[in-house]
Amino acid sequence: MGFFDKLKNGLGKTRDSLNDRMNNVFSNFRKVDEDLLDELEEILIMSDIGVETSEEIISRLRNRIKKEKIQNEEDVKSALREEMQKILDETENDLDISKKPTVILVVGVNGVRKNYIYWKNCK
Repeated sequence: MGFFDKLKNGLGKTRDSLNDRMNNVFSNFRKVDEDLLDELEEILIMSDIGVETSEEIISRLRNRIKKEKIQNEEDVKSALREEMQKILDETENDLDISKKPTVILVVGVNGVRKNYIYWKNCK
């Protein structure tokens, strides 16, 4: 198994774990309120997305829930996905991997969005 296969496998496990935790939260809450948003923010932080990014996602989600008067679980999930995607789309992507072979060294502390570099460039 090559490096990128291992990385994809690891990211897949992270994605599955995040999905499981999110689904668990939504199954336990019956209404969209601050408690739900707090639980979602905690899951994002615990999933190594980072405090600042998690706060930004939840802030955007909170504003959207108020603006669009979202009260349905599926609508919250959809809005959350869209806000997370917007954060990814806003991330700078100056990495040139057109020349082969390319070596990428990613160094950083937990929560600084290292995995986004891979996701953005290996779609």
